[in-house]
Amino acid sequence: MQLLETRLRGRTFYTLPSDHYNCPIGAYTHNIPLPPDRAEELTEILGFMTSIGYVRMEEVPGIPRLPSTPGTVVYAPLGDTPGDPDIVIFWGRPGRMVLLREAAIRAGVSSQLNTLPRPTCMALPAALTMGMVASTGCVGNRVYTDMDEDDLYVVILGKDLVAVAAQVETIATANARLFEYHRNRRDTLATE
Repeated sequence: MQLLETRLRGRTFYTLPSDHYNCPIGAYTHNIPLPPDRAEELTEILGFMTSIGYVRMEEVPGIPRLPSTPGTVVYAPLGDTPGDPDIVIFWGRPGRMVLLREAAIRAGVSSQLNTLPRPTCMALPAALTMGMVASTGCVGNRVYTDMDEDDLYVVILGKDLVAVAAQVETIATANARLFEYHRNRRDTLATE
């Protein structure tokens, strides 16, 4: 989350559907129809992705999409949101993100999905319909956001954030105790 906030420099801004035209895959997951003069871009990029073995066309219908085209999308650091967020996106190292995932499971708001692969933008509609999800971050997202290879995303519904936060301390404490337990056990097993 640090790099995203650095790139935004703490700014809050919004986008209109037309602002998403430069990413045909993102427009697809956000249910934003491309204008007629750009409509073929989705087919072209999917054709390229299939030709290099990145995706198979039969996978495309299974990619989660928003149920309707959003009028605006507001981006803001969590503490500066102008209203209650629909989605909260975290990004960081897996060892830290697993604490959020475990807290969401404890709070009963985690989806049963495995970690999502590409495209990253499908994590938003997936979270909206199924609960908290994790995404490995696709290559395009990593290029445009400068996200490090060692990081991944966790996407939580805004309405679930308080319930997840209420479980983080319990999960963090349990993980610390389990770490000590397993480290001691490893040492014991290594000497036998």
